[in-house]
Amino acid sequence: MEIRNTSTNFPKVVIVGGGFGGIQLAKNLRDKDVQVLMLDKHNYHTFQPLLYQVATGGLEADSIAFPLRKIFKGQKNFSFRVAEVKKIHPERKAITTTIGEFFYDYLILATGSDSNYFGSKELEHYTMPMKSIPEALNLRNMLLQNLEQSLIETDPAKKAGLLNFVVVGGGPTGVELSGALSELKRHVLKKDYPELDISQVHIYLVEGAPVLLGPMSPQSQSHAREFLTEMGVTVLTDVKLNSYDGEVIKLSNGQDIITKNVLWSAGVKGAFPEGIPQDKIVRGGRIKVDEFNRIDGFKDIFAIGDCAAMQTEGFPNGHPGVAPVAVQQGKHLAKNILKIFNNEDPEPFKYFDKGSMATVGRNRAVVDIGKIRFQGVFAWFVWMFVHLITLVGFRNKLVVFVNWVWSYFSLDRGTRLIIGKFKRKPLIEEEPYEKSQKGQTVF
Repeated sequence: MEIRNTSTNFPKVVIVGGGFGGIQLAKNLRDKDVQVLMLDKHNYHTFQPLLYQVATGGLEADSIAFPLRKIFKGQKNFSFRVAEVKKIHPERKAITTTIGEFFYDYLILATGSDSNYFGSKELEHYTMPMKSIPEALNLRNMLLQNLEQSLIETDPAKKAGLLNFVVVGGGPTGVELSGALSELKRHVLKKDYPELDISQVHIYLVEGAPVLLGPMSPQSQSHAREFLTEMGVTVLTDVKLNSYDGEVIKLSNGQDIITKNVLWSAGVKGAFPEGIPQDKIVRGGRIKVDEFNRIDGFKDIFAIGDCAAMQTEGFPNGHPGVAPVAVQQGKHLAKNILKIFNNEDPEPFKYFDKGSMATVGRNRAVVDIGKIRFQGVFAWFVWMFVHLITLVGFRNKLVVFVNWVWSYFSLDRGTRLIIGKFKRKPLIEEEPYEKSQKGQTVF
């Protein structure tokens, strides 16, 4: 099926992805002489920084999601379709999607990132990722179902496997997820499961680098580790994951951990459809773009956010995969697209780093703003304030705020519903080369 919109003669800008970057780009083209079409496989925007709270039962999914159509209500030059883009055809200026073919004058990929398993089909099958709301709910189902199963399990080894939680990856997501699991253990499980021996619940955080929170300051790295240790999390740094077969995780330090709960936050890669030449893909599976976010070798295809790698002197491996980068690139690209339409020279993108932060748990967070570093209660309130004002929609801001206030004073976390049986990704037969690598370190 071919779909071509001929309702206007304005240039057609097709945005693939309704994340932070795609939303800002579309918003900044409001009331301009362009026709904007956004495509996304979901009809909502996901506030990814709080996915870990959905996964651990602190928030319900609808409090961090907001309908894309509602965001652009009243924007006359905007249209939206639920579709997954399968392939780009640059020679025809067209894209193939699950609902047909669309044509563009300018195409912007704002497709974000996906979990990176470094080629291991085994890890992709047995570990649980958390890059979307369906994945976060799937993870929550697994955690709660394993806790329920532990109450009736009589075999000590199997019971230990159900009560050992291993988070792989010591970036902000891994640190925040580990802290949330610790809060769940200390404040919730003993109330929800009075017959469970809480001392048998163990939480591990495994990081391949020597420190946690690699991009942050040494002061924040040290305090984050100190906070987690105080909260009962076993932090293993400079330790790599060798393998995991769904029963036992093997680490490079010789340690084996029996567990049915391995939560994957160890790496990401760019997510984008087919059609981008392989030589345009750089480290981290991201698309190489120039200083205007234009994909190298193309005049009419751009990429912003996590899927793009703008290699500069200050960021030789591309900008960090955080929301502020996508937001700033989306706003800047909107201006440049209008300049290009008017035959003006576009302006290079320059990232303004507003700082980094991560929460570890109740009254514990670390914040880096320029040369200013602080941690503890004040940092925790700053983290909450920044995330609240960044959430899309007044209702979501209010719901999350009320949930946080309730959790703070009641030491409780959400409703913790099990919605369906959790599902693992299918175990795909490995290629001969991948089989030969089995047993080698992958993270």
